[in-house]
Amino acid sequence: MKLFATARKTLTVYASALTLGITVALSAAPAAAQDSFTWKVQSHWPGSSSSYTDSLGRIKRVLEERTDGRLKLQLYEAGALFKAKDTFNAVSRGILEMGTISPSYAQDKVSLAGIASGLPFAFRNVWEAAYFHQNMGFEQMLRDEAAEHGVYWATDKVYPTEMVVKEPIESWDDFTSLKIRSSGALQSFLTEAGAAASYIPGSELYSALDSGIVDGAHWGAAQGAYSMGLYEVAKYHVQPALNIAGTDVIIVSQKALDKLPEDMQNIVKDALNEQFWIRTNEYQYKERITLAKAIEEQGVQLNVLPDEVQDKLVATAQAMWDEEGKRSENAKKALDMLKGYLADLGYL
Repeated sequence: MKLFATARKTLTVYASALTLGITVALSAAPAAAQDSFTWKVQSHWPGSSSSYTDSLGRIKRVLEERTDGRLKLQLYEAGALFKAKDTFNAVSRGILEMGTISPSYAQDKVSLAGIASGLPFAFRNVWEAAYFHQNMGFEQMLRDEAAEHGVYWATDKVYPTEMVVKEPIESWDDFTSLKIRSSGALQSFLTEAGAAASYIPGSELYSALDSGIVDGAHWGAAQGAYSMGLYEVAKYHVQPALNIAGTDVIIVSQKALDKLPEDMQNIVKDALNEQFWIRTNEYQYKERITLAKAIEEQGVQLNVLPDEVQDKLVATAQAMWDEEGKRSENAKKALDMLKGYLADLGYL
């Protein structure tokens, strides 16, 4: 009888220990599961675009490495999940955790988007645009506006936007006869200047140029044109740049960001801030190399706009700047800040 009681007592202890172990394991399981996250990332770049690899590929690699695999990114090229112009809303609603856009795709939500897209013929050097974004507070102004829609805004890079055309522009008549693929503020500018500008998705751009639907286009500058095969059907690279701006943006759902542990939130934000400088500098380096390669290997020719054309474009551009400032008090503040900066640089 005593032996039976001892055995029963021993079994009770073992059972209690087992129950405790299971309880601890179960309570720990949700925490472990929540420590791993997978984000869907919708790009506005086609998979063939250089920025799809150089920008999205980089941020995926960096975030996965620095979080030790706790955060994984699933990349989708343009149009795979949503139309490019619907990506901001999808991220805002938390349907997508991350995406990339042109600021022009968010103009109905972010009043500063037109200025972010790049006022035509404002900056003359990339460093000027970078300083305006990061040192004068424009990036934070954009971030604050986007935050009102549950979106964390991070400009991927600033870079020049330059056209490619099928025939050289040698006069004002040549320019005003052009049919040009464009978007956002630049589309409005080119139309106001006298060209016929229209929006065409990147995935359809090559065929539009090849078939003559358009005579010219801008998709970034040399890297964009080269990676998209545009130099095969448009042999003239136009300078100076239409604008220099933060024309690519990485957007993150604030809902998704808030679900991350604090250390991972900091990793994401730090990586995005770092991305701006790395990609801005890298882009300029690759621009020089890519344009030289296109000239040597594909017979591309540099088409510098005649002074007559440049002067008329600058006059049209400056007349349009004030329209962007009318979008909101915030836009007016940003435009005044920009004009003061350009005056300090001796451009106004």
